[in-house]
Amino acid sequence: MNRTHPSTLVAFTVGGLAFAYLAELALVSGGASAIVPPVSLAITLVGVAVLVVAMAWPIRQSVRGDSDRRVDPFRAARVAVLAKASSVTGALVLGVGLGITAFLLTRSVLPPAATIWMGVATAVGAALLLAGGLVAEHFCTLPPDEPDDEEEAANA
Repeated sequence: MNRTHPSTLVAFTVGGLAFAYLAELALVSGGASAIVPPVSLAITLVGVAVLVVAMAWPIRQSVRGDSDRRVDPFRAARVAVLAKASSVTGALVLGVGLGITAFLLTRSVLPPAATIWMGVATAVGAALLLAGGLVAEHFCTLPPDEPDDEEEAANA
């Protein structure tokens, strides 16, 4: 499995930003009130980021040889997939949080500051999930294979 490419993360962030901004615009234009994420979403995103990194830590120790415990390869693969999903989801929700914040800040009558800060808190929580997913991916990466001495002698 390849590591998450930065262009993928940028694409998901921009897509989330555009979707959230346009969805808020459509809702308000239709007479409904704007959707503002609760602060519990930001807390949950940070909690998930901590859990993903905590699940990847034993794998990192095993890969580096710091631990005598052997890690099940299927568990390591599952944690790596979870880390990748967390980074992509973090990028998408980061874009949504930024889109909601941008929409609220571009209104002629600004909403209460607490409303704007909830959008910012969502973006910060999502950025931490994104970072946690990338760190966990790094923890689950195997070091490159070292060439054998015989191969080096044959190539010399």
